[in-house]
This record gives sequence, structure tokens and C-alpha cells, in this order.
Amino acid sequence: MNEKLKVQSHHLERSAYLYIRQSSLRQVMENVESTKRQYDLRGRAIGLGWRDDQIIVIDSDQGESGASASWREGFQHLVSDVGMGCAGIVMGLEVSRLARNNADWHRLLEICALADTLILDEDGVYDPANFNDRLLLGLKGTMSEAELHVIKARLRGGILNKVRRGEYRCPLPTGFIYDEIGDVVLDPDAQIREMISHFFETFSRVGSATQTVKTFTRERLLFPSRLRNGKQVVFQQLTTSTAMRMLHNPRYAGVYAYGQRLCRRTVDGKKQLRKRDPKEWLACIPDAHPGYISWEQFQHNLKVLEANGQGYQAVRASPPREGAALLQGRVICGRCGSHMSARYAARRGQVDTWYVCHRAYASRGEPHCQSIAGWPVDEAVGMTPAAVELALEIRKEIEARHDEADKLRLRAVERAQIDADLAQRRFMLVDPNNRLVADTLEREWNEKLRVLADVREERERAQCEDRGTLDDAIRDRLIAMTADFKTVWCDRTLPNRERKRLLAYLLEDVTLLKFPAEGETRIHICFKGGKTETLTTQNPKSSGQQVKTRPEVVELVDKLLDDHICAEIADILNDRGIRPGGSACRAKADAKFTNLRVIYLVKQYGLRSRYDRLRERGMLTKAEACAKRGITESTLVRWAKYGIVKRHAYNGYIGLYEPPGPHVPAKQCSRWNQLAHRAEIIRQLNSSKCTDPKERAVV
Repeated sequence: MNEKLKVQSHHLERSAYLYIRQSSLRQVMENVESTKRQYDLRGRAIGLGWRDDQIIVIDSDQGESGASASWREGFQHLVSDVGMGCAGIVMGLEVSRLARNNADWHRLLEICALADTLILDEDGVYDPANFNDRLLLGLKGTMSEAELHVIKARLRGGILNKVRRGEYRCPLPTGFIYDEIGDVVLDPDAQIREMISHFFETFSRVGSATQTVKTFTRERLLFPSRLRNGKQVVFQQLTTSTAMRMLHNPRYAGVYAYGQRLCRRTVDGKKQLRKRDPKEWLACIPDAHPGYISWEQFQHNLKVLEANGQGYQAVRASPPREGAALLQGRVICGRCGSHMSARYAARRGQVDTWYVCHRAYASRGEPHCQSIAGWPVDEAVGMTPAAVELALEIRKEIEARHDEADKLRLRAVERAQIDADLAQRRFMLVDPNNRLVADTLEREWNEKLRVLADVREERERAQCEDRGTLDDAIRDRLIAMTADFKTVWCDRTLPNRERKRLLAYLLEDVTLLKFPAEGETRIHICFKGGKTETLTTQNPKSSGQQVKTRPEVVELVDKLLDDHICAEIADILNDRGIRPGGSACRAKADAKFTNLRVIYLVKQYGLRSRYDRLRERGMLTKAEACAKRGITESTLVRWAKYGIVKRHAYNGYIGLYEPPGPHVPAKQCSRWNQLAHRAEIIRQLNSSKCTDPKERAVV
């Protein structure tokens, strides 16, 4: 059918869409003829009857692959306008320009058929609503997709063939380079090689990527990193991502590996990487080139990382951390044989450790098998005679670690010296009259000299810190550990991480069995090499027993009750530095005795009250004392105030009175009353400071 016969008037009323695309930016820059041919389709549209202002050019997908429409915004805009009935014709140089995916192509055909939109390519005009035209367009779309597959297969096949032989050149990680003949060799820079070797040695020692990074930061060591250009290497601070990337890279084990990850496109067009199992790698050739570690060490490092990342498992050998549970990961329940986990509880201003066997509770809902206090067990295990054998090994390890770090810092000084010498030679070779170049080279020389001075100063500072951490006194103490290991082990400045590492060199596992009736725990220790030892430790007191008042304090309160009231007893105890409660309360400096606390002790321990003690000694109440003496209560109070009658307090200002001696006649009682009245007048005169002699004469 003639092209103009397919173009109807209602098609000409709508716009003509010209879609332009090339697969890569390189094609856009180099294949300019293809671009011209696509833009020339405007003339075809004008020849079919469309005006120039009706032609809409969509070229925003230049440099995008046609394998999918998910990341092509221009194609999505085209489909949207066709579906809304804005397009009378869609033009493309060929089907492959519009889509190389059958799903996208047939979706466009379906929408064009529903919207009565024509399709034009270099061969002619097609009506998707016509069966024959749609069949032909479908075949072209299938061939376009097949063509893309054939092109990729050719390129991919050549690459895979080289990969299977281990000859395909991939970007190398830091520490490797290609030599003149294309073989992979270790970097000739000694500083880079030594720094990478030190990295793997540090990880083997500390057992954690994060701790490795902290060690490098603490030792002020800069790590080499190759820039994206693949040539220049810079030294910068080691990061956790770099450490994880190196530990997962089999190249450092001398293995040629390819295809470790599978790249897929998601529905929204984004790339999604998925790790493959080592058995599914496209190539894995051991001993393909020199490496920094062995393949067995590489596999062991991966297992350590996997164990560190698991929050819960049957046997977890975690790297040593800051927790106070020194036997974490090495304690076995003596009843069920399961590994016990460490628990921490903040109580009374301190953190207590506990080893708990909760496997039965977690799996079957049964009660906890055992719950044992951790601090007595840790102290008993740390004081074993076999632990003293670690003294010399500790000293050798610390000295070797400091020497290795200083060696790496010396390499950095040497590199800075080489850069400074090179900058000096460049400056010396320049023509002095050419000040534009000479000033730049002089500035570079000064910068290199400043870097050299900073590196030397950093090394001296690190050496001073190393000597501070391992001076002569500490060396002598490490040597004397065979005779005084307990002092060093209980040193508060020694981190818990180091204690755990010491025990890791010595212990295989520790089995705990608690005997509540006897109040003790038996510790069965299995050392490296098969040696065993059994220890016994006393279980700590319960919380109630820890805050219970000591018996000697109760006895002292009982004795003081004979002569003092509760408030006075509290002051006496505080003056003597005695604190309420047991050892837990004694740790609090602000805890003091009060009147209520003393009253509580008297009632809680059933001590005889001061009232009963005074009554047993014959003391009288106010009414009884008044009846015995034949006086009123006000007179008795006034006599007690001036010491005529002795009063013994038993509850604040309430007290009992001493009984009178032999019978006192009423005349004598009246005489005592007169003396008390005279003493009261004298007291009032003294308080008012009276100077009148007549008034004093009356007295």
C-alpha cells in the first residue's frame, strides 16, 4: 500500500514524533553519520504532509542502551504521549532505535494500534492496527533483540575464553601491578608491601576488621590506596570498608578469580549486584600469581568475619572486646554441655557479669540451666599457675609489635625523603631566569620538606609513646610476672581486651558446675595441649545478704542503747566512719546512719528498747516520780531542768526519771522548790542584764 494512502487527515492533525537514540556516548561522538540519518527523517514527515512545527524530536536518550525502557526517559515520554492520542506517527531510523526488547516493542505496538498511530522507519510506513504490518513489525522487533544477543555473545565469549585461561586483565588491587610481559607481580614499593603484610598480620592477631582499623589509627599508620586512574598510589587513613574489601579479595591469596558477583537489572532499571557462591565463580585459579597470604589463611579470615557478623549461634568465638566477662565464648555448662552466654547487669553503680545457660529456655521454654556470677570465676581462672607462663610471651609480642610499627613509620620517612630529594633536583635543574617555573618548583620543594618534617615528627612522637607504654619499669614488671602475676593481672590499667587475649593463648574451654547447697562453683579448666585443672570458688552473696548490716555494728548499737537515744547513736556511728548496710552500701560514701535507720535496726534485730532498759534500772515515769516526791509535774520538769532530778531520755525529749533516795520530808521538798524558784529568777536577771542594786538586793 502506498505510504500516503496510510496517512489520513486525522493523522496529520496530530504531531509527528521523531525518536533518536544511539547506544553509547562513544557512538554519539564517532558515528555522526547515524545521527544525521536519524535527523533527516524530518524530511520524510514533511513529505507525508506534516508541518515543520508539528514535528517533535525526542533525543534525550542519546548514549542509552535500548535493552530496556526502564532507564530511558525519552522513550517513556514517547509512549505516554502516544497513549494520550497526541501522536499521529512515530518515526525511527529502524526498530532497534526504538527498542531492542520484545516486551517494550510489543507494548508500543499495542498502544499505537489502540491510539491509531502510524510507525515509520527507513523502509516505509506501517499501521499497527493492520495484521500484516503488525506481523512484519513483530518480526523486526524479534530480529533486533536477537541481534543484540548475538553482539553481546560475541564480545562476552572472547572475554570468557581469556578468563578461563586466567589471561583477562582486570584492575588489580593495591599491592599488585602488571610487569612488562603482562604478568601479575607484587608492587616493587617496599613500603606498600610491608604495610599490606602488616595489615593481614594485625587481623590475624586481633580477629576483627574494626579492631584492625583501630589499631592502625592508634599506631598512626597510613595505608596505601590506588586512585581510580590505576597508576598513582596515595597513603591515607585506613577505613573499615577498605579493610573488608581487602579481606574478601582472593587476589591477596594469589588466586585469579572472576565472576564473584552477578549483575542484574531491577524493574526500575537499577543495577543489582548479588554475590555468587565460590563454586559458581566463572574462574578460580589458585597460585596464579604471588600473594600476601595463603589460600587457607584467606578461607580462615572469611570464617572469622562470618562468625563476627552472627549475633546468635551455638558456638561463637568472638574477638576480644571491652566487656568484663573474660571467658566469653569459652564457658561450657557442666549440666547440659551447651555454651554459656555472658550477661551484664548494672547494680549499685557497678556492672556485674554473669554466665547464663539459656539454651533450654530459648528452645523448650524450660527454666535456665545455670546462672553463675562471672567475677569470682574470672578471678580464679586468672590466678591459675599456668597463666604465669604467658609473661615472657606478652613481653615479646608487645616489643615485636612496636618494632614493626616503627619499621613502617621509617618507610614513610624514607618515601618523604625521596620526594623531597626529587623536588630539590627539579628545582636545581631549572633555569634561574625562568622565575615562573622556578617559583613553582621552589614552592613544591618547600611543601615536600614540610611533609618530611611532619613525618619525622610523627615518628618521634610515636616512639615516645611506645617507650611510655613499654618503659624500663614496665619491662621489669613483665619479667617479674612469673613471681607476681597477680599484681599485673589485677592492674586496673590493663584493658579487658588484653586479658581475654592472654587467656585465648592459654585456655581451650572452661566448664562450670554450680552447687547451690554448698555455696560453691567447680571450675574445670582445659588448657591448650590437653592439660586440665579443677578449681573451686565460693558463690557470691545474694543482694539481700550484700546489703545486710554487719553483726559487729548491731552489737555496737545494742551496747550504745544503754546510755544513748537513737539519734545520738546515729551521730556516734557516723563520727566513727561506720556506714549502714553491707559491702555494697559501704561503697557509697554518701550513705550515713540516721535516727530512722537506727530505729529500724532495733526493731529488725529484736534489740531491747531503751525504754525497757531504763525501766529495768528502776527509772520512773513522770507521774510515778511526782507521786514518789509529792510534787507537781511542772515542779518535776523544773527540777530536771536545773539538775535537781536526773532525767534519762529514751525517745527525743521524752524520758524517765531516777527514783528518789530515802524519804524526803515535805519541808525539804519545799526548800528545793524555793531554790529552784530562786535559780529561775537569777537566770532571768542575767538574761535581761539588770543593774539596779535594789532589785539585786531582793534576790
